[in-house]
Amino acid sequence: MASNYRVIMEQEPEGGYSVWVPALPGCLSQGETPEEALANIREAIQCYLQSCLKHGEPVPQEGSMVDAMVEVAV
Repeated sequence: MASNYRVIMEQEPEGGYSVWVPALPGCLSQGETPEEALANIREAIQCYLQSCLKHGEPVPQEGSMVDAMVEVAV
């Protein structure tokens, strides 16, 4: 069974990329290149989902998240 999850990737000031999955709390990874970061988060997602199944926990699904930007005055 294949599932799709939205990931967020951020370039780090000191180099490399951080990537995380909003639908899977605590599921994050990193890589030196965007390609490496995506490969690493794919593996992290697989491990996360396998752990859910192993422990009889529900597998989180991608929700109805909406991307939005908000302006905040400081």
